Amino acid sequence: MNKKSIFPILMVGVLIGCASPSYNYVPKSVQISFPEIGVISTAQVGDTLVSQGSSVEHDALQVDSTTSLGFLSYSITNGIFLKVGEDNDSYYFSINNRFDGGGELQRPALADPPKAVLAYKSQNKICGISIFNGTVCSSEVPYRLIKYKVTSANSFQQSLIYSGKVGSRVKLSYREFSGNLARPAYNNEVDYDLSESKIIGYKGARIEILEATNEYIKYKLISNFNVNK
Repeated sequence: MNKKSIFPILMVGVLIGCASPSYNYVPKSVQISFPEIGVISTAQVGDTLVSQGSSVEHDALQVDSTTSLGFLSYSITNGIFLKVGEDNDSYYFSINNRFDGGGELQRPALADPPKAVLAYKSQNKICGISIFNGTVCSSEVPYRLIKYKVTSANSFQQSLIYSGKVGSRVKLSYREFSGNLARPAYNNEVDYDLSESKIIGYKGARIEILEATNEYIKYKLISNFNVNK
C-alpha cells in the first residue's frame, strides 16, 4: 500500500456518520445521611457508624472492555465516561475523564482528534465523535449506563468510624473529607465510657449504644451531625 492511500482509509474509518454533541446536562448534588434516625444498626470494627455530607451524582457510561469502533479507527477503552448532554436520540459523554477508572477514546496517528462519545437511546451502539463531528460506531461494545458519585472541590463529608472496645470504653474515629482529600487537621480519635452513659455524641451526632464488643457494635442514631437532616 502506498503512502497516499493510508490517510483516506483512516478518514473513512472515522467519518462514516455525522453528529454534533449536546452539552446540556447538569449533574445532581446529593446529600448523604446514614443511617436513618431511630433505626437499629450494626457495624463491624472499621465500619462507618454515621456519615453525612454532600457529593455530586453523575450519569455515566461504563465500558467493560476496550473495543475498536472501526477498522483503523478509534478505540474506546474500558472505564467510566461522564455524561455531558443528550438529545431525543442520543446521550453524549466526555472523553476527558481525568480520574481513577476514567475511560478514553484512543485514535491512530492520522485520524481526526476525538471530542465526545455517543450512545444511542434506542440501539445498542456506541460512537466516537471527531472534532469535525464525524462519527465511527460499533454495536460490539459491552457497556451500561450507571450513576457515578464524583468527588468535587465543594464536596464535604463527616463520618464516625467504630474502632473497637476496651473494657467499658468504646473507641471512635472522626473523619472529615473535603473534595477528594482527607483533612488531617479535622481527623480525631475519641473514646467514651459506657458505664457513665449509653448515649455518646460528637459534633452534633448522637448515638445510643445498645451493645458493643471488640468485634461489632449495635446502635441507634438519635441525630446526625447536622440535626436538621
